[in-house]
Amino acid sequence: MSKNNNGQKTPFLTTLIAGGSAGFMEACTCHPLDTIKVRMQLAKTAQRNAAGKRLGFFGVGVRIVKNESFWALYKGLGAVIAGIVPKMAIRFTSFESYKSWLADENGVTSRTGIFFAGLAAGTTEAVMVVSPMDLIKIRLQAQRNSMADPMDIPKYRNAPHAAYTIVKEEGFRALYKGVALTALRQATNQAANFTAYQEMKKWGKKLQNIEGELPSYQTLVIGGISGAMGPLSNAPIDTIKTRIQKSNISTGSAWTRFKVVTTEIYKKEGFKAFYKGLTPRVLRVAPGQSVTFVVYEKVKGWIDIVQGKYKEGELTIAAPQK
Repeated sequence: MSKNNNGQKTPFLTTLIAGGSAGFMEACTCHPLDTIKVRMQLAKTAQRNAAGKRLGFFGVGVRIVKNESFWALYKGLGAVIAGIVPKMAIRFTSFESYKSWLADENGVTSRTGIFFAGLAAGTTEAVMVVSPMDLIKIRLQAQRNSMADPMDIPKYRNAPHAAYTIVKEEGFRALYKGVALTALRQATNQAANFTAYQEMKKWGKKLQNIEGELPSYQTLVIGGISGAMGPLSNAPIDTIKTRIQKSNISTGSAWTRFKVVTTEIYKKEGFKAFYKGLTPRVLRVAPGQSVTFVVYEKVKGWIDIVQGKYKEGELTIAAPQK
């Protein structure tokens, strides 16, 4: 069990179920934004329309739908759902565990403690789930086959086939390409995310003199603001990681691949290229975190209510009929 900032214990199973539910809803809601972000990051030159005008976030999205069908925006969703449910479950359970370990004798965790708990939770989810899930997702999203044409057969048909093909052709270690950068991105993301969320939540409760949870619309706003903190702080890391995971290069050390990709981006595309896809990433992550925190708080609240009623005898489970 872990403790929240009021010193009340949060059962492990509660954070596991609430975190998994939040992850599922977030993936289904926001995946198209992630596909557009990945396409923008992978583009070596700025994408333009027939008139030569530079395409922005929505322009890239329209082009994908026009050339590959609407469902192309959901390429890689299977890999995301397979990974995001355990990812969110691991994120919230590990965060609550780390936070409780860093709490004082009254069960209250300081701002610094929350920051390091978020840092550790991000690293944990990156190593356990995010790195291989991200690589498979990016390989699927990078394919430009038309989902509307059954004869246009891509190299990777779905998430399991992509995982099998990558391991067969490049070895199991290929699934962990860019793991150090993924861990760094997730660690900084969650350190900023959880610190901002917990602090704004505390201020919101104090200003309004609220003892329980904040209204859902306030959680939505706070979640969106806290979610934007990570992408704004580590955009270059995400762009370099995406390029490394997209490539089929498996020779050389991780540091060598990092130097090659970083140098190539800077020399051929300029410094601004490190911030490619920042707008869609913020537009993807911010609403994603809004959905995540609202669903997490709601599901956790519902579980607490059901558990409370069960303990008080108001809710009973009927024995099976013989």
